[in-house]
Formats: sequence, C-alpha cells, structure tokens
Amino acid sequence: MTKLIKVEENDFSENKTRYCEELENANILFFEKCPFKFPKKDLDFLLSQKQSGAANRKNIAYKPAANKITNAVEMSEEQSKRLLEVMQNYSKCVVKFLAELLPPYAAHWSLDYASFRPFQEKGRQLRTRARNDLLHVDSFPTRPMHGRRILRFFTNINPKESRLWTTSDPFEVLVERFGGKGVDFPRRNSLMGRLLKILGFPIVLRSPYDTFMLNLHNFLKENEEFQKNCHKDYWEFPPHSCWIVFTDQVSHAATAGQYALEQTILVPHTGLVNPQKAPVSILEKLAKRTMIDAAL
Repeated sequence: MTKLIKVEENDFSENKTRYCEELENANILFFEKCPFKFPKKDLDFLLSQKQSGAANRKNIAYKPAANKITNAVEMSEEQSKRLLEVMQNYSKCVVKFLAELLPPYAAHWSLDYASFRPFQEKGRQLRTRARNDLLHVDSFPTRPMHGRRILRFFTNINPKESRLWTTSDPFEVLVERFGGKGVDFPRRNSLMGRLLKILGFPIVLRSPYDTFMLNLHNFLKENEEFQKNCHKDYWEFPPHSCWIVFTDQVSHAATAGQYALEQTILVPHTGLVNPQKAPVSILEKLAKRTMIDAAL
C-alpha cells in the first residue's frame, strides 16, 4: 500500500538514502509548500495562459535537451520566449532541489521532459489510453526506458483548488496478478528489427520490459473490472504543494485539478538504492528471463 511521506521544511536527513528508500518502496514524498523559490511572476504568467481549444489537447511540454516548447497554442513571439524562460527556470529549480534531496540518484540520472498541465483533469475528454483519470503505471510509447525508472516531481500551482489523485496496488502486486495472465511476458525484439536499428533506420525498438510496461499501462486503463473494484487510496494535494513519486511503480490516476507543473527524471537501474525493488527486477524474477535487450 502506498504511503504519503511528509517531508518537513529543510529536513534533509544525514541519511542520504532515506528518501530514495521511501520512493523505491512505492511511497509518495509530499511537501506542504514548494521546497524552493519559484517566482510569483512566473506562476502568474502560467496561470494567465488560457489554452484555447478542446480539453483533448496535449499538455505543454518543455524538452530540455532541445531547449524548446511543444504543444502550446499559438502565441506572440514575446509570450513564447517568456514561456520557455519560465519552464527552463522550473526545470532547473527542480533538478537542483532533487540533487540535494536524493543525492544517490543525481550522479546517474538523466533529465527528461517537464510539462505544464493547464487543463482541468475532471471530465477531460481523451481517448481511453490517454486518460489521466484512469489508474495506470507510466510507460512512454515513443521513448523506451530499457529498465530506467520514471521519477516525477509535481507542483500544484493552482492558487485555490487541490489536485486529486487516486492510487492502487504497486507494480509488484499488479505483475503478480496480471503478468502472464492478462499481460503476456514478451520475448526480445526480432533479429531483423535489431539489425535495422543498428544500421541507423529511424525505428523505435522497445525492450521486452518496455513492451510489457506499455501493455500493462493499456491493460489497466481498459480493464473496467480493475478500475471499478481494485483497492483505492485517495490523496489531496493542496495549492502550492509538491509531491514526488516513481510513476512506473505506483499505479495512479489524476481525477481532478487544473494548473500543475511536472518534471520527469530518469533513474537507471545502477543508480537505485535497492535495485531488486525496481519493476524490471521484479518482472525478470517472475518471468525467469532477461527483459532488457543488451543490443539496444
């Protein structure tokens, strides 16, 4: 069962693995208020961005490696530049803070996307596999992880409304229940696919691990019996609060809330405090074979 671990202000224990262990035990680290200074003018700018169009639009993404924004509605050159600056600043603040809070990870992690989520989650019209309000574990269809962990830092920037989450069983319980009995254990990629990748063809090859995680993500969202009858815990994240969670391990759903920021960090298996608790380790133990294709 997932627990909410409250981190007190400036409480960075001398035990540098403490909070890593809590995260790897499928718990959520919670901060009543943002643990770093994020300018009010930046928050005000984000809250002023009324994304036009239907709620089925994607969230705004900031891609640090390319230093660009995607999925934003058309805006003036000045607004676009300002949005990029704000998202850059948020990303840098999160990374600096997490390096202090979770030092065992910092030497190994890689920086993934940040996002601005301006839409109300409740009642949002999305196709089933894209819905955030259905319980799931995270998997990226176009960006295989090859065993890396998906660590996400969230901030509710809504000045008035809480962001509501539901969580259910962690990955270890889900794979015992559904692995091989609803979600098959895949084999490695075909030789032809691997050769094409080596030759430089622009194809995405998932490891067996990534295939399983994506299939589990889809299976959970499409399984009405699971969504209706599974164990559930309910969480409320008030305005200005933050929380951290391994979203590939904790099954979760965002059921209500508007205006949030998020930064994703990818933590490799070698950077974990307890690698045996990682989804890839649990999956390999149950499937009795390697789930990471070394050729990739």
